[in-house]
Amino acid sequence: MAGHDFLLISCEHGGNVIPPAYRPLFRAHSALLASHRGHDPGALTLARELAAELRAPLFQSTVSRLLIDLNRSVRHPRLYSEITRDLPDAVRKDILERHYLPYRSKVEAAVADAAGRGLRVVHIASHSFTPVLDGEIRNADVGLLYDPGRPGESALCRAWQAALAELAPGIRVRRNYPYRGTSDGFAAYLRRRFSDSAYVGVELEVNQCQVARDGEDWRRLRRLLIAALRRALAATQSQPRSANDKA
Repeated sequence: MAGHDFLLISCEHGGNVIPPAYRPLFRAHSALLASHRGHDPGALTLARELAAELRAPLFQSTVSRLLIDLNRSVRHPRLYSEITRDLPDAVRKDILERHYLPYRSKVEAAVADAAGRGLRVVHIASHSFTPVLDGEIRNADVGLLYDPGRPGESALCRAWQAALAELAPGIRVRRNYPYRGTSDGFAAYLRRRFSDSAYVGVELEVNQCQVARDGEDWRRLRRLLIAALRRALAATQSQPRSANDKA
């Protein structure tokens, strides 16, 4: 994109694919794979459109998080699901090295390269959330997750929310809902590696009831999210940085 920001789109939970070597483990879990536990419905469609419309690189994975969760840190207790966490150490290590580390390393390398060229990276991670969890109804159509202690992230999310309110007042947008933006995740990891002046990480969460409507309503929401993000990026464009600035 133009200016001094480098936009990057990612989708960690884009599908529910199980590589052939591990399919026997999931033979009795087809319903679980098809559920929100297996992937984030709609997240990859939205990520692809964000990348195409805003001319940004896209990093995506369609391997199910029930194999390994690319949005968790290596030591997180839910890095592996109940189906894979009790596998032998050597098997879990193989899954980590084949399906987790390559993806994370590519994204991190792209951030480091752009930051090294004096650009501020704006990373939008596309996700979706189940409308009801543990009996609790989630009261939002869109969630924007970020670290309130990082001015760049706070400014972008407030501007994105304001743009959506102007373009589509009926859409319920909440910040740091239905999860806290500072919880364990890929963006949280990257914040520890890069300063606020070098990295802005936002997890975009869309309610899966919006995805389930399919048709024109879902297409319209995607268009609105992209249009509002375009406005927010323009309003919060960073100033030039020296390549010698601390990343």
